[in-house]
Amino acid sequence: MTKLGHIILRSNSRHGLWTIPLLIAISGCAGLTASTADFASWQNSLNLVAQAAPLILVSIGQMIVILVRGLDLSVGAVVSLTTGILSLNAPVYFTLPGAIAMAVVVGLLNGFSVTRLRVHPIIATLSIMGITQGVAMLMRPTAGGTVPSQIVSLVNGHVLGIYMPVLWTIVAVLVAWKIVHGSRLGLHLFAIGGGETAGTFGIAEQRNIIAAYVLSSCFAAVAGIFLAGRIASGDPNIGAQYAIDSITAVALGGTQLAGGIGSVHGTVIGCTLLALIANGMNLLNVSAFVQTVVKGLILLVVISLQPRKNIGL
Repeated sequence: MTKLGHIILRSNSRHGLWTIPLLIAISGCAGLTASTADFASWQNSLNLVAQAAPLILVSIGQMIVILVRGLDLSVGAVVSLTTGILSLNAPVYFTLPGAIAMAVVVGLLNGFSVTRLRVHPIIATLSIMGITQGVAMLMRPTAGGTVPSQIVSLVNGHVLGIYMPVLWTIVAVLVAWKIVHGSRLGLHLFAIGGGETAGTFGIAEQRNIIAAYVLSSCFAAVAGIFLAGRIASGDPNIGAQYAIDSITAVALGGTQLAGGIGSVHGTVIGCTLLALIANGMNLLNVSAFVQTVVKGLILLVVISLQPRKNIGL
């Protein structure tokens, strides 16, 4: 096997097989550029970045939870709740900390349910998702309200020539990279997911797993802040698709849903690939219902190809 083939097929044992989705994404860009007149346009590129940015934000948090063999189905509800809080026609110094605080509470509830109550992550986060979504609907039954101008200005426009969604994505990726690949917490997350700790749900494991769920909710809240600024209003249903989309993107990026293997860059690649698929289908006038079917099939296929044994560092 050539050195290039070795890199493509093996990548990094801890980071997962992210090179193949990268090659698929590059090939997809080339194919869409050749088959559609609008794909390579500047306006479509801006739209693609704006669509991918919130998915990247949510998926980074989802990846952190999946590293510890968890799953967070409440991320979409957190996104919706965040837009609702920010659209309460209240000062930004009240709504912004309130949105982050609510996200931390949701993360703590998820982590406590999984570690202390020993509820399966799917059931625990599904339950918290229902509670969170209910609060979002009570707070903002229909789309509307006014988001503080400071939030709107943070999302739209440019800074030093850099498109704001790009800047948001760069900052989020750098922060996540430091947490996952450059800190003791990150090492603990990989170790827990790989089953290399002394006892299941020990004291250190509980703290780190709870921290993973809190980080997931906080990244979802940041995505909600971005979307609130983007649409300049609140929407109780805007986050509905992000639970499944984030899991699909994380799996596409080479993260093992069994835990212990994954990376920030792989997650970004998975999000980019999923955004390219959605954007391409939009340009080809594929029905939104068909797009939902395609996303479901992608998730099923990717998970079916993942190994169930020998997961670890």
